[in-house]
Amino acid sequence: MKKDEDKVEYVDEENEGAADKKIKKIKDELKSCHKERAEYLAGWQRAKADYINLEKRVNQEKFEWIRFSNAELILKLLPILDSFEEALKHTNDKGLLHIYNQLKDILKKQGLEEIKAVGERFNPELHEVVENEKGEEKEGVITEEIQKGYKLHGKIIRASKVKVGK
Repeated sequence: MKKDEDKVEYVDEENEGAADKKIKKIKDELKSCHKERAEYLAGWQRAKADYINLEKRVNQEKFEWIRFSNAELILKLLPILDSFEEALKHTNDKGLLHIYNQLKDILKKQGLEEIKAVGERFNPELHEVVENEKGEEKEGVITEEIQKGYKLHGKIIRASKVKVGK
């Protein structure tokens, strides 16, 4: 009996080179598939992240749209509020005061808030100068409010018209 070492194996050199080429080709294809898979996965992840961001942005825009949907109506009601305030300066009518307070409460519940003016420093984002007054008042401080300004949910919908000390 012959030992395993003594066995002689016949190797076809042409087939061995072909097998190596075939293995190399398969390995290259596998690398290419892995690379392509990674590109597709990265693209899919980017698309998913973009979609999530779009969804968040659309929801935020919807929220803002709903929040400010009544802004036009509120702007149309502000002259009525101004008229009530002017009328209350000249009368002590309790009924008129009650209606005025009801209107103010409704508008406040909708997110309307007055912009503070008298005694405040002039801020061009909040106030519009109608007149500069010379006097002993501090420079740049609002001395009189001609027309009230308002914010709706923190956004200015009408600037205060004011007189400022100079």
